[in-house]
Amino acid sequence: MSTATLFTCLAIGIVSGVIAALCGVGGGVVMVPAFVFFLKLPQKTAVATSLAIIIPTALMATTQNARSGYVDWKVALVTAISASIFAYFGAGWLKTMSNETLTRIFGTVLVVFGLRMLLAGKA
Repeated sequence: MSTATLFTCLAIGIVSGVIAALCGVGGGVVMVPAFVFFLKLPQKTAVATSLAIIIPTALMATTQNARSGYVDWKVALVTAISASIFAYFGAGWLKTMSNETLTRIFGTVLVVFGLRMLLAGKA
């Protein structure tokens, strides 16, 4: 890994870590486009790499949030079970889709939810 790539990864990690902790987005909202744009990773690789990074990021943020009493463990448990099961299937679907299709899906999800949050003033 070159020095420039190392520093780019560190910068992406810093920005995505802060945004993940503040907004609960897991950092993928920042990481996926940054990996594609700055590191020239294919969309599939960017998605898979982002997911691998979310595990330690989420554990660190959850530790702080649980100490503060912000985690609703019942909601977390039920949602984690369903999300985990369907993430398995989603990862299988990832193999069947083109990078272009995945990029369009990702962009559409960001725009739709972003507009809803901006217009409604809430998630």
